[in-house]
Amino acid sequence: MLELRGVSVSYGPVEAVRGIDLDVGEAEIVALVGPNGAGKTSTLRAISGFVPHEGTIRFDGTDLRKLSVQAAARRGLIHVPEGRHVWPTLTVHENLQVGTTARRGRAEGYTIEEVYDLFPPLSTLRRRDGWALSGGEQQMVAIGRALVAGPRLLLLDEPSLGLAPIVVKTLFGALAEIGKRTPILLVEQNTVMALKICTRACVMVTGEFVLRGTGAELADRTALVASYLGERTEVHAG
Repeated sequence: MLELRGVSVSYGPVEAVRGIDLDVGEAEIVALVGPNGAGKTSTLRAISGFVPHEGTIRFDGTDLRKLSVQAAARRGLIHVPEGRHVWPTLTVHENLQVGTTARRGRAEGYTIEEVYDLFPPLSTLRRRDGWALSGGEQQMVAIGRALVAGPRLLLLDEPSLGLAPIVVKTLFGALAEIGKRTPILLVEQNTVMALKICTRACVMVTGEFVLRGTGAELADRTALVASYLGERTEVHAG
């Protein structure tokens, strides 16, 4: 579904992404984990066409240089950026309805009722304005709006950032279900949760992949992953 070969992203003299190769197949959740400034978000932005890149990015066999951001979205490349962007003066239901415009002419996608099934808290908030939602509720709306847009590949940037642990658990439960139907490329700093649901993961440091493996393999190498992420781990005797 997605193929990156030798992809680099630079901002002036600063090289944020350095010649990476990456694939995302059907029915996969691939996680990019790493410290701040590793190049994860720049990778997603290059895929979506928000920043220029060197190398080749193909989506479902098509070179993305040939498509505008809007054309790629209409083909099902749907990006949910960091920051929980919802329309503040539209209700939850209206926000979800906006998402349907990107899938015109395509059969793929989730119905709004399916979104309410994935995110039960939204079902009782259909008429609430976006500005009155909590951070977790806004994130659910943002992802739900992406789902009704008919994603053939879903790009998610830090979906759990700033959310309470109980909300994060609900969110990742929904992402695991979504991943059974829609491939996901997930950028996430909550490494533990990301590794629980992903098919494969890549640890990114200073613009390069320094470690790859299945979610289970990397979960079993917690200390090594933590060392790359600059995290401390504790060893308990007994």
